[in-house]
Amino acid sequence: MAIRDILDPRAIVPRASGGSKRQVLSVIGDVAARTLGLDAVTVLDGLLEREAAGSTGVGAGVAVPHARIEGLDAMRAVFVRLETPIAFEAVDGQPVDLLFALLAPADASADSAHLRALAKVSRLMRQADLRAQLRQARSAEAILALLERQAQPSAA
Repeated sequence: MAIRDILDPRAIVPRASGGSKRQVLSVIGDVAARTLGLDAVTVLDGLLEREAAGSTGVGAGVAVPHARIEGLDAMRAVFVRLETPIAFEAVDGQPVDLLFALLAPADASADSAHLRALAKVSRLMRQADLRAQLRQARSAEAILALLERQAQPSAA
């Protein structure tokens, strides 16, 4: 899975604001509606339902919210960088400013793709140097280039 396969440059928000977890998840829903043709409320509801089961704030200012969405035919993503970090009930208690949301098809056959995407994004976002560069990037294109470069398998 290449990053560009799931993350369209139009689904990257390099500067967003939101005072609460719900507001930020709503931004993700709005972006998914605009770029993927999904219903914003359906996306928000799916993300909120998943958050109710436990925060997707993985630490170091990062959250990986995810949900299964009816009508989606393939794994898709939305990336949001917040201007001001917000409380997100992350595992380390730190506020979140980088959100890499994953939206999976609702059907059960997508389980392995969903898990592989979660694992890949989690590995990517654990890289301190990448997080620092993402926080400095000023455009969607720059953010996508950073994510693609870091996601490339290293030549060994």
